[in-house]
Amino acid sequence: MHKALVIVPFALDAEGVANRKAQTKAVKLGPDIEFDFKPVTAGPTSFMSAHDWALMEMAIWEAGMTAQEDGYDAVVVDTMSDSGMAPLRSMLDIPVVSPGRTSMLFALMLGNRFGILAQWDKALTRYRKATAEYGLAAQCAAVDHFDESPDFANLLDGKEDKVFPKMKAACERMMDKGAEVICLGSTTMHQAAAYLAKELPVPVINPGPLTYKLVETMLGLDLTHSRAAFPTPLTPKPEMVHAMLKAAAAVENK
Repeated sequence: MHKALVIVPFALDAEGVANRKAQTKAVKLGPDIEFDFKPVTAGPTSFMSAHDWALMEMAIWEAGMTAQEDGYDAVVVDTMSDSGMAPLRSMLDIPVVSPGRTSMLFALMLGNRFGILAQWDKALTRYRKATAEYGLAAQCAAVDHFDESPDFANLLDGKEDKVFPKMKAACERMMDKGAEVICLGSTTMHQAAAYLAKELPVPVINPGPLTYKLVETMLGLDLTHSRAAFPTPLTPKPEMVHAMLKAAAAVENK
């Protein structure tokens, strides 16, 4: 039996984590793999600026750096920002998979140009930054949003009638600009994936379930990230990182 650790990028309670875990119902997985969901120790409360991105990077890194010694066979980062993926890959030999670049590259297996659906205008910068860094700006036909502030704990529960049609309209605007595939811009949108897949004439990529299936495939093929791309640190300092996040959690919980 393979075990994979899914790192939830916010310090959520059990109910919030359960909402994230519900993503596993959207993909068919074999009987020989299971996923454990773990929230970060401390981190940002939103994700709309460089301040938040820096905190998120550290939070996810700290949450996953002991995964290999804890007996896990792989790590999944549950955010389209890919925060913490690179430093985790530098420290772990087991596969570390994140949905941002994964979704975009997979979209190019299904079409020539993709669109990324954001929640609101404050998130647009992050996606444009990611496509530029990954060298995929030319393949990104559009980034659009449905003007709804994110709820990282409850996600879209109770908002379906209001939000789903707005999400569809945003996707249609991206299709008008040449998007042949739609990437949901956050794992927090997973509840809308089935609706959009039914309503739209193009493929819709649900990023969380895609990463779970990819992890299963990588383990089945005995593949992991390249040390040429992600070299190990000369002097690892995990104790320093753990101490920083432990102190941060103490401040947050005052």
